Amino acid sequence: MTPLPTIAILGTGTMGAPMARNLVRAGFGVRVWNRTLAKAAALAADGAQPAYTPADAAADADVLITMLADGAAVQQVTAGPTGALSVLRPGATWIQMSTIGVEWTDRLGEVADCYGVTFVDAPVSGSAGPAARGELEILAAGAEPVRETVGPIFDVLGRRTVWLVRRGDGSRLKLALNNWLAVLVEGMAETLTFVEALGVDPHIVLDSVAGGPLASEYALAKGAAMLDGDYVPGFPLRHAVKDAELAVHAANQRGLHLSLTKALLPRWREAVANHHGGDDVASAVTAGTAVTVT
Repeated sequence: MTPLPTIAILGTGTMGAPMARNLVRAGFGVRVWNRTLAKAAALAADGAQPAYTPADAAADADVLITMLADGAAVQQVTAGPTGALSVLRPGATWIQMSTIGVEWTDRLGEVADCYGVTFVDAPVSGSAGPAARGELEILAAGAEPVRETVGPIFDVLGRRTVWLVRRGDGSRLKLALNNWLAVLVEGMAETLTFVEALGVDPHIVLDSVAGGPLASEYALAKGAAMLDGDYVPGFPLRHAVKDAELAVHAANQRGLHLSLTKALLPRWREAVANHHGGDDVASAVTAGTAVTVT
């Protein structure tokens, strides 16, 4: 039986920690690093091996996974003479799962090439709950030969993998999906605020939509969270703002204008400025006039 690869995970926050736990449970050897060392150390109880530096985590690993906040953070821990790529063995695989946009994906893919490392662009669709349950949707772009290597890993982390051929297309698709997410969340926030201003109980909106042609399971879940004031982070608002900004930037470069996404950004930035950046994206409802929570 072929031994399972050793995996180094850089970034054990909201998403990286449950992913690491699932891989350990599946029998993989897992080393973990996080900028806040206590977050990585906490995973020792689950069987992961904490590391003090990115290079310590990556040394002699077969697969490197990055799940960090943005492209600059990924570059900082992987590139350069003390980065993770400097100790990763030639021929190893780097699965880049952070949402970092197209430009950073292209740039980091070129860095991987310089180190002789196989680069897989594989951001995920899903939040903390699906990550814990191993039900993420993985948007992967990589050459055919690498799919056999990463397939068992993706089977543990996700409910399905959408494979694309061109490097960077995983990140392109992720921007489109998160743009849709942003529009859904803002639409729900504005609708609940609007119906309350009309003097109607906003809970009735959710009841009216559920099960009908306008229903979106995600939007209804966020609507319920808005009404309950439940902002436990599944997808932190500050990350949603970053992703919306990436989408607007990518569209602008192609001569397109994402009018809805561009319009919601000032409101979402307001919510972040009001100390909701670490809260769930549902906290976008707090910007301006918000619905009454119960």
